[in-house]
Amino acid sequence: MEPRQARGEHQDGHHNQHQNQRRNERPREQERGEQADGAVSRQQWTWSVLAGMASYLDAGSIVALGAGLALFQSYLHLSSGAVGALAAIGPNAIGCAIGAFIGGRLGDKLGRKRIYKYDLLVYALGILCIALAFNAPMLFVGTLVVGIAVGADVPTSLALVAEFSPAKARGKLLGFTQVAWGAGPLIVLILAYLLAPLDLLGIRIVFLHLFVVALVTWALRRRLTESPRWQSASDGGKQVPPHHRVRALFGGANLRALVWTATIYVFWNIAAGTGGIFTPYIIKTLHAGSQAASVALSAVGFAIGMIATPLLFMKYADHSHRVRRIMWGAGGVMQVVAYGAYLVFPFTVPVIILNIVLFAVGGALAGEAFYKVFSQELFPTMLRGTAQGITFGVARTCLGVWSLFVPTLATAGIRPVAALLSLFLLVSAVVGYFFMPNTSGKSLEQIESERSTAPG
Repeated sequence: MEPRQARGEHQDGHHNQHQNQRRNERPREQERGEQADGAVSRQQWTWSVLAGMASYLDAGSIVALGAGLALFQSYLHLSSGAVGALAAIGPNAIGCAIGAFIGGRLGDKLGRKRIYKYDLLVYALGILCIALAFNAPMLFVGTLVVGIAVGADVPTSLALVAEFSPAKARGKLLGFTQVAWGAGPLIVLILAYLLAPLDLLGIRIVFLHLFVVALVTWALRRRLTESPRWQSASDGGKQVPPHHRVRALFGGANLRALVWTATIYVFWNIAAGTGGIFTPYIIKTLHAGSQAASVALSAVGFAIGMIATPLLFMKYADHSHRVRRIMWGAGGVMQVVAYGAYLVFPFTVPVIILNIVLFAVGGALAGEAFYKVFSQELFPTMLRGTAQGITFGVARTCLGVWSLFVPTLATAGIRPVAALLSLFLLVSAVVGYFFMPNTSGKSLEQIESERSTAPG
């Protein structure tokens, strides 16, 4: 009887110990963001806002450069080739790609906080260089530095948002960063419109606004904590297991996810990036409107996107896999039609408005917001930033190469550009719809477990 009783006491003790362990784990689960049914705390919203400012500063710098491109060209006597090169090395393209490749990997190795704690200071320095540029080298150096800084920030900031988000609100919080992405350009374009009578001085003031926002965001971010998921996965810096090494990205489910996210984003981003940085330039160059009109039309697009994202994407992105596919399909069709309109109708203000409205709403449903969500869901914690750094970097590099040719293509009219962008958007829409993984509503740990045991 005594040995049996001892075994019973031992089993009871083990059971109680297990229960206590589960109780101790619950606060950690809640800290990671796994509270009931996707409820979002005030703290999680705060984290999302501060992390999402990377998108504000990224898109804001892209559009500020776009709004001032023609003015800088005139002031510094830049050729069309120099304008294309400037667009290619900045936050819209190759500079951002370099930052993403480096920052994404360092965010996985060193932690999210170490990257986003300092990169905004580098960003602010680059922005100040652009704002005060009185020669071409200052403008080019500042543009490259800004690109590198935002490229490093985006993958680490988005990983932080995902790792703090509840499983059933991950799309909502990552979608909110896309609202910030729209807010940056909108505010920049409103300022550029109001300051248009000041010509280049007005654009300099616009860049100074981004300098101030970057410093304020940097100060507020210092209160953020490290991602608990990253801390748990990094395990105090012990030897990295095989499935957390970079080579693990290039096989099995990780490779399929890498190819899929890269494909949908590369082809979509070429269209979005062209619109973001070149719309004012093309409208003015092809004499469809004045500088002020071109800036105002671009602002309308970002305003519509900011409205459509919370009303459509944030509301439905965490529903079922079927709902996600419907959203993507509808958005894809709208975006293809948006640029297809230029092949049918003349390049006039009403047609430009049609393009802007369709692309803005379609982009909210089948664009960067979903790319952000899937880039967080489909990869293990210790490879999450690296994977997105690769796909984000590849997309921005492709956009950079494309940007070299846009000014030259635009001089021949809008149709060559529109035809290529329609084709790119069709590729993104088709691949996204037919090969979309089913990850909706699942925790990051559940997704990782399912994908690690998936065949081949």
